[in-house]
Amino acid sequence: MRERQQEECAVSKTRRKTTTLVQMALLAALIAVLSAVPWLGYINLGFINATTVHIPVIIGGILLGPKAGGVLGGFFGLTSLLKNTFQPNLSSFVFSPFYGVGETHGNLWSLVICLVPRILIGVAAGLCYRAIARGGRRKTAAMAVAAVAGSLCNTLLVMGGIYLFFGPAYAAAQGVDYGALFGWIAALVGTVGVPEALVAAVLSTAVCRPLLALQGRGSPQAGR
Repeated sequence: MRERQQEECAVSKTRRKTTTLVQMALLAALIAVLSAVPWLGYINLGFINATTVHIPVIIGGILLGPKAGGVLGGFFGLTSLLKNTFQPNLSSFVFSPFYGVGETHGNLWSLVICLVPRILIGVAAGLCYRAIARGGRRKTAAMAVAAVAGSLCNTLLVMGGIYLFFGPAYAAAQGVDYGALFGWIAALVGTVGVPEALVAAVLSTAVCRPLLALQGRGSPQAGR
């Protein structure tokens, strides 16, 4: 009897792992599509790209947990690196060490800015969802808060990294006085970052609610 239970448990774990891998592959494919289609995943505002590519990362963090969310965030970071290398805008040197404007070129800090905040999108979303939805309550609110947290984590870390590591060069590229750069970035966070977070909250909640209900995975322990 015990051997049968152990066998069933092993089969169940294998099935869950397979399901998780399939879901991650689908979300990664969605990230790739959003990245490849002009004005869909990256909305070029000239001075920076507004994004919707982070939304599948947030969904992955909520559905599958922070580890899977981090992996998907890393994939998002890779698409951002490629985008800013081969389809650059004025600020692409802060995301790609392979691109430069005049005498200003990206460096290893470009990789940090490009990858680390994107990885933390999924991690933050997954951890926030688990913490708030613990016990199976407030799941809808947990999804919305997790989406906002993941999105703002990306925005604040990216813009903070730009200010710290590329401040003078970024200000020059944007035609902004360096002394006014902090306020300019704060305005950018308010006009681009906050709307991104609100859109992420609405779309992530709309997608995750039926999926969690369908899978019976509404508890914060679901995506471990």
